Amino acid sequence: MMNSTMVTEFLLEVFAETWELRVLLSVLFLLVYLGSLFGNLTIIIVTTVDQTLNTPMYFFLRNLSILDMCYVSITVPNACINSLTDHRNISVTGCAAQIFLFFFCACVEVQFLTIMAQDRYVAICKPLLYPMIMNHQFCVQMTLASLLTSLILSGMNTFKTFQLSFCHSNVVPQFFCELPALLRLTCSDTFNNKIILLLTAIGLSGTCFTFIAISYVHILSTVLKVPVKGERGKAFSTCVPHIIVAYLFLCSGAYAYLRPPAISEVVEDMTLSVFYTTVPPFLNPIIYSLRNKQIKKAVKKVIFRFFIVE
Repeated sequence: MMNSTMVTEFLLEVFAETWELRVLLSVLFLLVYLGSLFGNLTIIIVTTVDQTLNTPMYFFLRNLSILDMCYVSITVPNACINSLTDHRNISVTGCAAQIFLFFFCACVEVQFLTIMAQDRYVAICKPLLYPMIMNHQFCVQMTLASLLTSLILSGMNTFKTFQLSFCHSNVVPQFFCELPALLRLTCSDTFNNKIILLLTAIGLSGTCFTFIAISYVHILSTVLKVPVKGERGKAFSTCVPHIIVAYLFLCSGAYAYLRPPAISEVVEDMTLSVFYTTVPPFLNPIIYSLRNKQIKKAVKKVIFRFFIVE
């Protein structure tokens, strides 16, 4: 891949031009990053230690938390260090690795959110069939299928991108190496790259978005039939945040990757990327788990076991 490009390294954008604003944004992003790590690590530990949470729902929550820790670690720490040290260089190999890992995690995230929506649909709309449908074998198979699909899609898009020649500029208009940003720097024909990216977006994101929407429509219609108002309110308060985060992640990512490059600006791109790089890993632990009574009870149990007893 190195021989196909006319540049040996890329230059990434920093958060801001002024030092004061750069420090402020870097500290803010680091706090969000640490909050994401703490929240997701808490869920991983609790769902692993507490045997009562050995169910398909918490199996996928644990997988989502592991994924979110990797996902947010690909971009945020490096971007903060670059902004604070003014070290903007990244090698072509490093850029390719960052694109591959980010694309891989994003694809897996979309599929995990879809599987979790399907899990809630079966649990609420078909509770008697839940043990048969959402068995351990099915959960493992869906997880492996998500990883394999994402590996193929991310590998294909990354490989096609770094077959291009980059001769217009080596300044990436983004705070991390991102596929659409690199396509603007090439002097090669990007028609095939855009077709593959479009098919990926329609085939994966479009399908997952449709499944998530259908699942929650059935869930909400079932919940409306529940006679107890308290139970309806509880279900709505659980489902609505799930829908918002999934919608925010999918729509912001789709808009960033599929919009025409002529209407994009650096500040707009960097602001938009925050909504699909840092917000989901930060919010997922809160809306999926930390508002859950079982998770809260399990957290207290783990704290008592490891800290108070000792």
